[in-house]
Amino acid sequence: MTRKLFGTDGVRGEANTAPMTAELALRLGAAAGRYFRRDGRNGHRVVIGKDTRLSGYMLENALTAGLTSTGMNVLLLGPVPTPAVGYLTRSMRADLGIMISASHNPAKDNGIKFFGPDGFKLSDEAEAEIEAIVAGEIRLAQPHNIGRARRIDDGLGRYVEYAKTTFPARDRLSGLKVVVDCAHGAAYKAAPQVLWELGCEVVSLGVAPDGLNINENCGSTHTQTAAEAVVAHGADLGIALDGDADRVMILDERGRVADGDQIMALFAARWAEAGRLRGGALVATVMSNLGLERFLQGHGLGLERTAVGDRYVVERMRAGGFNLGGEQSGHIVMTDFATTGDGLMAGLQFLAAMAETGRPASELVAQFETVPQMLQNVRYQAGQAPLEAENVQNVIAAAEARIAGKGRILIRKSGTEPLIRVMAECEDEGLLQETVAGIVAAVARETA
Repeated sequence: MTRKLFGTDGVRGEANTAPMTAELALRLGAAAGRYFRRDGRNGHRVVIGKDTRLSGYMLENALTAGLTSTGMNVLLLGPVPTPAVGYLTRSMRADLGIMISASHNPAKDNGIKFFGPDGFKLSDEAEAEIEAIVAGEIRLAQPHNIGRARRIDDGLGRYVEYAKTTFPARDRLSGLKVVVDCAHGAAYKAAPQVLWELGCEVVSLGVAPDGLNINENCGSTHTQTAAEAVVAHGADLGIALDGDADRVMILDERGRVADGDQIMALFAARWAEAGRLRGGALVATVMSNLGLERFLQGHGLGLERTAVGDRYVVERMRAGGFNLGGEQSGHIVMTDFATTGDGLMAGLQFLAAMAETGRPASELVAQFETVPQMLQNVRYQAGQAPLEAENVQNVIAAAEARIAGKGRILIRKSGTEPLIRVMAECEDEGLLQETVAGIVAAVARETA
């Protein structure tokens, strides 16, 4: 079954513009409710969380109306991190979890992503079935079977307490000063609280959401803010989260950034040494740097690559029995602890490495030397298909022939935005720049 509404991470778009409208959210909620009530039983429940975007109120109410119209009972969590929804869906024995968020995107965007009763994101097949129900006539519940909705006031507190249990009980963080940038997003309460309760001196940034400032010049996509604070406050570590706190960037005491690849390399080596790394491999996407692959090989470990999207990382992890994976962008998935990427828990594991080794962050953030990599985006309009143009295909083919044996090229459409992403890696930086520039120019001509 094909999908038109769903991308790599749920349904996403500009708020109040198709498809991210209240009308669509209502139908999507009703369709999801009908999908999970196929057995005809009453008493089904769904938990709904959101980040701090202004449009979250609109979508939350619309989803609730749709879900209750098909007999689902709705439990509203309010602003919580995406991984909290995965955790609470399973903990509260819900049939479905929903997170309203557009992750690292600006405030004008929003999105809806679904979790199954096991706390993991729904499969492509399940999303396609829900989408098919949206397109048809949705059978509503009888008046006496309409669902109820209620607020869950302690949902965030439950997640905070669980997050603390993922930090080794034998370790102490007293004396460590940590800058945490919450991007004015979903973790603006949880992250500083967890770090403080574990003993850190906490410098909090991005903890004053107003509905419109999420991810604005802060968080994991704008690490300069956290880096400057780390240096200014003489902090030992910086933790920069995105708007829904499922991804993270780590900053050492000098303000130097470690992306997801470096974090995964550290964890993989440490876990393998401790006998904790299942399957002898790490799962990452095709975007991860070639340097990571070489690092793992040097430690006798494998790298399983997947399509871009943490959902595909998790699917491969579950299928192969692996317990560590993620993306260069900062999604760190540790299935021993969580069902999806969790930026806060990844930060805690990094702090555990600091506590157990006694080494500063600067000695832990650079696990391998990266192969020079470039990524450029080209925006296109609805109805355009620049990658299908003969001229673009010819330019790409020539570039691949030229870089063969020296690096690699990856070109793909974004699953969340109307962008063509052009990425290449090559030891020869001059060739790298020429390669990317040539492809970007060819694609841009087709979108002009």
